[in-house]
Amino acid sequence: MNKYLAVYGKPRYLGIIEFDGEIRNGDTVVVESHRGDEYAVVAGLLTEAQEAEYRKLRSASEHGDGPSKATEPVITDLKYVAAATEEDLDDIDSFRKEEVEILRSAKELLKPHNLDMKLIDVEFLCGKRKLFFYFASEQRVDFRAYVRDLAREFKTRIELRQIGVRDEAKIIRGIGPCGRPCCCSYWLDQFAPICIKMVKEQNLALNPAKISGICGRLMCCMCFEHNVYHEVWSKLPNPGSKIKTPNGNVVVSGIELQSNSVRCYVPEHGEIKVPVDKFNEFKETVSSGQDWVVEEEDKGINIAPAVPLEENYVEAMDAERARQNEKNKRSGEGQQRSQRRKPRQERQENAAAEKPAEAEKTEHKRRRRPRKPQSEQKENQAQKQPQAQEAQGENQAGAQNGGEPHKPHRPRRRRGGRGPKKAEGRQEQAQQPTGGED
Repeated sequence: MNKYLAVYGKPRYLGIIEFDGEIRNGDTVVVESHRGDEYAVVAGLLTEAQEAEYRKLRSASEHGDGPSKATEPVITDLKYVAAATEEDLDDIDSFRKEEVEILRSAKELLKPHNLDMKLIDVEFLCGKRKLFFYFASEQRVDFRAYVRDLAREFKTRIELRQIGVRDEAKIIRGIGPCGRPCCCSYWLDQFAPICIKMVKEQNLALNPAKISGICGRLMCCMCFEHNVYHEVWSKLPNPGSKIKTPNGNVVVSGIELQSNSVRCYVPEHGEIKVPVDKFNEFKETVSSGQDWVVEEEDKGINIAPAVPLEENYVEAMDAERARQNEKNKRSGEGQQRSQRRKPRQERQENAAAEKPAEAEKTEHKRRRRPRKPQSEQKENQAQKQPQAQEAQGENQAGAQNGGEPHKPHRPRRRRGGRGPKKAEGRQEQAQQPTGGED
């Protein structure tokens, strides 16, 4: 009995069909699965070794793809019912068109319930006997009231399935960063666990925008070539490792599969390439303080062949340079500030000619007060000294007669300084004796 691999459902579940006859690749058949009667597409004939490999595939819940914990196994057994007719193919096209309107109506019914869930897609089974809703959510959702509204609206059996973010990209489909359709949407049959160590071993930049897919997780293609890189790194230290030498630390930066070499940064020599089979010799040489002789083919400098210039290249560059200089002269770019702006005196003359009143005001503000000669300053100080002595004598006489002394004008307190009262208080506290034993 022949065994065929088939794909069914929008999440692209895998199944094995046992059939005595022959089925061509790409044919649509009606099968019976654990969900009921549905349509499936035959992918090809399986051998016993291939069937054993598919049986070993893990489910999404085993590698922890979000909170979905899908109950369907990756591979299931399908029962062959019949080959799809032309009417069945027309029904599939009509189902797909009707599912678009159903999804729009289901989203409108979801708004009054205020549930933390996102509807992804809708799928009809054969004969519209059951309607599946796929949704994504970060936590468990109590959607029993919502299911009753859906059943009342569409008059059929309703079933909601929670899926993860990677399954969401698998169902919706899209274009990856490489410009091609996402692998999970048309040929990838399993989501393999991917870690950041795979990215480091492949010398890729740790930029989330470049290593993440449309689902927000690490791209599935990170594991396609990882086995080759892992085999090479098994003979070498980890990326970023340092080798201590008398001249400084040598850093292992990465590998190149094309030349089967290791890139190492050597102080005072830069980055060099060392063949993988000579790495131990290289390590012993640099550790002893000797210089590693780099062969021409191992140098990390690739000089591109010279490109011949055009005949009128020099004349064209001179014309372009002259045109740019003329443009800079008109706009004032590329000149010094003194060349671009007019002198200060000329600007003042122009402003005075346009607005004489404002010019007079500005000149008056800028005019400084003339400074007195030193002889007049000394005379003023000599006149102020006897006045200060007389005021001090009156203050002492009033204090002796019991009257209140004349309070001198309090000096203005400077910002950030201490006033005279605070300074006097601190001096009195310093003079008072401390309370100790006599």
